Amino acid sequence: MEQNLKLDKQDNEARVDESQYRRLVGRLLYLQATRPDITYAVNILSQFVGDSKVSHLEAANRVLRYLKATPGQCILLTKDGGINITAYCDSDWLGCPITRRSRTCYLLLLGSAPISWKSKKQSAVSRSSAEAEYRAMASTTTRKSLNSYGNLARKCNP
Repeated sequence: MEQNLKLDKQDNEARVDESQYRRLVGRLLYLQATRPDITYAVNILSQFVGDSKVSHLEAANRVLRYLKATPGQCILLTKDGGINITAYCDSDWLGCPITRRSRTCYLLLLGSAPISWKSKKQSAVSRSSAEAEYRAMASTTTRKSLNSYGNLARKCNP
């Protein structure tokens, strides 16, 4: 998707075939299991499955063009990547123009390979960008501590 593109309901725009759009978004959801770089875009596109418009289908087609142009971008777990868990998080304050809720995104890396990622609307409306960032960090550290605990448990109980 284009940078800074804000998709919304677009009430005055023509509708597209919902089954075609639903099938396309479903395939993108399946594909994001190995392509974390499209998670944010697919999260936004999936919000409009019930009422899809021309601009939503065009944005989904842009994701397809991106996937076609970058076929080598996938997850690679190397044996010399290390065992350090690194976490990155971000939030998009008031990212959804419909509900005014922020969106939390995070990425966990084991060595240099991604092992967990998520893009989700926050459960409450944040009053500031700092509050949205704190919510994103809390979500990420919770996920990181669960992954760290799981790795520790596997080392102690083989």
